[in-house]
Amino acid sequence: MKKVVFHHFGKPADILNAENAETPTPGPDEVLIKVLASPINPSDIMFVQNLYGIRPHLPSGAGFEGVGIVEAVGSNAKIAVGTRVSFTGIGAWSEYIVTNHRTLIPVPEAMNDETAAQLFVNPFTAVAMVEDSGVKKGEWLMITACTSALGKMVIQICKMRGIKTIGTVRRNDHNDELKALGVDEIINTAEENLPKRVQHITNYEGVRAVLECVGGDTASEAVKCMGRGAIMLIYGVLSLQDPKINIGLMIFRELTLKGFWLTDWMRRVDGSTRQKVSQEVITLLSTGQVKMPIEAIYSLDEIKAAVTHADAPGRWGKVLLKP
Repeated sequence: MKKVVFHHFGKPADILNAENAETPTPGPDEVLIKVLASPINPSDIMFVQNLYGIRPHLPSGAGFEGVGIVEAVGSNAKIAVGTRVSFTGIGAWSEYIVTNHRTLIPVPEAMNDETAAQLFVNPFTAVAMVEDSGVKKGEWLMITACTSALGKMVIQICKMRGIKTIGTVRRNDHNDELKALGVDEIINTAEENLPKRVQHITNYEGVRAVLECVGGDTASEAVKCMGRGAIMLIYGVLSLQDPKINIGLMIFRELTLKGFWLTDWMRRVDGSTRQKVSQEVITLLSTGQVKMPIEAIYSLDEIKAAVTHADAPGRWGKVLLKP
């Protein structure tokens, strides 16, 4: 079989290659999956550079999620061969992957492969963060870098729940599309004073929550946009720069800054909460209530071009790999 591998850390386009490997055999709690499609997410790019919370063991496969067909099962795996499933596991950018049967989510027929490939990382994170934010109908939530796949999901979820949204961008290329998804206000941080504009929009009350993934100056300015008792959920640091936090604001506005990592969230919440989020995600995607646009599809042999495209600014849709 063919799989994408890296032997040392570095820029993905420089170190990733499609190599031949033996098809793995599932253990007692595992299944062998024939991969149909897998997305390229920011977490995948960070993993390859050794900047993610999970550290690679070299040489390593890449890619954390995808959709595929169960081809073989271990003795303890309770799922039928031939089932189409969303899966998670290191090494999704491959023709075949072995993963624990507990990571699998059977995919309804109404959901196409391109959507099912993205079923876990972004949709679960989006729904879980909106839940954890505690923002209620009629209140304001801000999303930094809102043109990301996750940002667009949050906008659509908030629209359905009656939560008002402010999205930050650095380019105006996709403002019309963001408005069509339901964002209430868009602020270009390269052209406008973020805190001043937010105070004007919210009648000087500030936002109830910020979903933050940029870091650096954007995160520093976003803290100034938070209303009394507000929370910031930090789920990324695209700039690779730490913010400078105004401690006085944190004290006198009683602000909360909290990291969010889906892996830990899945461990932390109870089974009923996980099941609730899972059913909501599947319903939203299979019924088309939430759209997940695709910008390009590449083969495994085109991995260098694929990761370059996925990491390029101004992208609107997700980049997928199909073996």
